[in-house]
Amino acid sequence: MTQTSIQAPVRPIPAVLALAASSFTVVTAEMLPVGLLTPLSAALGVREGTAGLALTVTGFVAALAAPLLITALGRFDRRTVLGALMLLLTLGNLIAALAPDFAVLMLGRVLIGIVVGGLWSIAASIPARLVAPARVSAATSVVFSGIGIASVLGVPAGTYLGALAGWRAGFLAVAALGLLLAFALRASLPRLAAEPATRFSGLPGLLRIPALRTGLAVTALLVLAHFAAYTYVRPAVESSIAVTPATLSALLLGYGIAGVCGNFLGGFGAGRAPRWTAVVLAALIAAALLAWTGTHSPLLLTVLLLVWGLGYGGISVTAQTWLLASAPQARELASALFVGVFNAAIAAGALLGGLLVDSAGLTTLLLTGGSLAIAGLLVCLFGRAPKADR
Repeated sequence: MTQTSIQAPVRPIPAVLALAASSFTVVTAEMLPVGLLTPLSAALGVREGTAGLALTVTGFVAALAAPLLITALGRFDRRTVLGALMLLLTLGNLIAALAPDFAVLMLGRVLIGIVVGGLWSIAASIPARLVAPARVSAATSVVFSGIGIASVLGVPAGTYLGALAGWRAGFLAVAALGLLLAFALRASLPRLAAEPATRFSGLPGLLRIPALRTGLAVTALLVLAHFAAYTYVRPAVESSIAVTPATLSALLLGYGIAGVCGNFLGGFGAGRAPRWTAVVLAALIAAALLAWTGTHSPLLLTVLLLVWGLGYGGISVTAQTWLLASAPQARELASALFVGVFNAAIAAGALLGGLLVDSAGLTTLLLTGGSLAIAGLLVCLFGRAPKADR
């Protein structure tokens, strides 16, 4: 058996679905503090801007872990690595759920960041080793749909659980899912021998590709714009209109449903024209954030949340498609760059949002997010795109 050979699974569909469920659970864990920000900060005695660090730290750790783990774990069986990551996710969420203070909660969030970086880096290459070549694209879309859907549904789910049973229940639920998926991955995946290690000596050459540099810049700006504002979406809604916890959950669920639609529409569009798909998505995000300023109409706020969800829902699949089309000869390294930039932008956005909320207020925060989205739109228009989209 060669280094890259595997024992083919009898039923690849359960393996692909287990990977998709794992990506959904990991990203839900990453996003969870957003929907729980108000009760979490009150219970642990910290300001909302400080509580947003629960997302910032996780994003920064994930950004660092992604390139490190993809090289350090190259010689280990991927099935074993994925199972271990899900067990680590369980531990991190248990620590967060039982945390007596904010410092202990942050320890749990660091562990979750390691899992996020590790799973994102590994998941991109797994579908091609599970299914026939003709089905690789569809299998990869299913796996990455877990990330896109979790990005928009994780927060409403956390908010709903928090309203029903308290903020700690959200972390406990994700811990239980992590444990279940550790066993599901073990049962459904074949042994996945290590592939040849990714070497970062190829990084300078990769970064000389203009379309890839543009894609990374667009990713950074749009994710930064989104998370600067979305980390504080709960206080933003509560300051604009009078809402009950149930109404807030319903609004965020509507946002999530729109995001799921955006995920699949973005994937459809990006496969044909990633530049113009990104332009449309950036315009939707910018319009929603800028129009929010001064809004006190429940109907208008609902529409803006739906537009925002539709725009952001397609970002991850569009950015991933852009980068992989820009460097088809180095897909694994391009994917690691994408993971690092995406998660660094999540962390920076949450940090920027916290600083603005505490120092300048929510209106300035929304205007800043909208301005960053416009900057991303301009980079889309004037930067280099993959050859098929020029």
